[in-house]
Amino acid sequence: MNDPEIMEFLHKHMQAIRENDLEAYCSTVSEDLSLYEWWITPHRLDGVPFHEFMMSANARRGVVFGEPEGSEGKPATETRFDYANLHIQRYGDTAIASYTLLISSASPQGVSVSSHNESRVMVKLDSAWKVVHVHKSPAWNAPHMPPAGHEA
Repeated sequence: MNDPEIMEFLHKHMQAIRENDLEAYCSTVSEDLSLYEWWITPHRLDGVPFHEFMMSANARRGVVFGEPEGSEGKPATETRFDYANLHIQRYGDTAIASYTLLISSASPQGVSVSSHNESRVMVKLDSAWKVVHVHKSPAWNAPHMPPAGHEA
């Protein structure tokens, strides 16, 4: 079920990430945000400071999330987000959105698409939706066991 209120909030939240809009991002997340971002670290990230640093650094360089840098640190492509297999579960003031995030980038060399699976847990706090937890995983068959010599 695609709940219009949750869809509007999710779009606002993701647009803030894409545009490195730190003020809008902070307005859409809880201070005690927790995340699993598999390509950054195999451990949970807590709070907003990690993303504040990353988004501020990207904004200073003129780089938008998902866009590779071209010459002089400028974005080399146009980028869009799409939500494949979007499923929204709402239970009163709690909602879960799960989907495969498709990040399409158009450059002079053509269009490329990368993807990963995401779940975002949102809670209505003081009459405003906030993301409280994000879990990301590869959208490809990752091995069940870590490679030899690598401890989880």
